[in-house]
Amino acid sequence: MSSLVKHYPNYIGGVKQVYPNVHAGAGKYAAAVVVDNLVFVSGMTAQDPATGACLVDTFREQMNVCLNKLKTTLEQTGSCMDNVVKTLILFKDIKDYQIMRATELEFFQKHAPRLVAEPPASTVMQVASLARPEFLLEYEAVAVVKRA
Repeated sequence: MSSLVKHYPNYIGGVKQVYPNVHAGAGKYAAAVVVDNLVFVSGMTAQDPATGACLVDTFREQMNVCLNKLKTTLEQTGSCMDNVVKTLILFKDIKDYQIMRATELEFFQKHAPRLVAEPPASTVMQVASLARPEFLLEYEAVAVVKRA
């Protein structure tokens, strides 16, 4: 049995994040990969895909940027926020946990009402650092393309 695999490349500053476009020591990754009915979305940060700069400073603002980027990426794959089945949220400071969950709930209420009543499986981890010092969190998800 074979699986259908489709890659959705990640671009930063218009540069596709693959070798040889980026140096050998840089991250090379897809924004998402779809395998049959599963969508694996790479961790989203508050990085501007056009410039590479961090867009905002506060945790709540960065959380909203991450969730909006996740929503856009899922829509590009033919899925949607309501189809998220698993999340992994990495953040630097445990004091931001309640802000993270409140911001996520507000976003779900607006863009993924199904996830309010049927939340996805979720793992949350406090980490010592992320890819860049200005990033306060990274938000990753697994979704299905279509629900039965």
